[in-house]
Amino acid sequence: MLGSIRAGDFGFIFARPETGKTTFLASETTYMAEQLSEEAGPILWLNNEEAGNKVKIRCYQASLGASLAAINSNPKGAHKAFMDKTHGKLLLLNPKGSISKHMVENLAKQYKPSLVLYDQIDKVTGFTNDREDLRLGAIYQWGRELGIAHGFPSIAVCQADGSGEGQKWLTMGNVANAKTAKQAEADWILGIGKTPDVGYENLRYLHMSKNKLSGDPDTDPSLRHGKAEVIIRADIARYVDI
Repeated sequence: MLGSIRAGDFGFIFARPETGKTTFLASETTYMAEQLSEEAGPILWLNNEEAGNKVKIRCYQASLGASLAAINSNPKGAHKAFMDKTHGKLLLLNPKGSISKHMVENLAKQYKPSLVLYDQIDKVTGFTNDREDLRLGAIYQWGRELGIAHGFPSIAVCQADGSGEGQKWLTMGNVANAKTAKQAEADWILGIGKTPDVGYENLRYLHMSKNKLSGDPDTDPSLRHGKAEVIIRADIARYVDI
């Protein structure tokens, strides 16, 4: 659908709570970290959503394809294997306070990252506006412009609103707390849907509702705004093809 993500590209993933947004990030960004060269900057995962240790364990599971029991049975071995596989390029930053605009700008200068993840971007502080949708739009504009200025792609995470509950194929209209302000700043938008139907608990539905990227030679134009059914393997924190 997308092809490679490149410096300055800004997109976001959205879904209802407890759909598997953080698991999706763990599944894909641990693999992205494996692709980075020795001289490349790290992936910065800015986490203000879940407990940092919980996210770290999920990253270990995704990278190693291992169960929680396997990780806990040999935590030192799991840490070494994870660092070897990802080249130590995935840095999870989980500050005690909120993640602020000023903090992120300083981190971008300090680390010169290859990729920045905002989980979740709507909670970044330092922005004010009488209208919530415009305040959020300013955050997304800032995130996009920061990546362009420092030469890294960005992946943000936010919520779907109540209209997306139980829906398979989320659209831009299901993005929470936004009219068009969030959507306008993104180069791509991926919705993750799920249904409450019995027997479908492990299925997820990916819909690329916006895609302005130019793609690669192996990108399929017919899937530019494509849909895909996938399986979430919560036991090893991975998304896999059916």
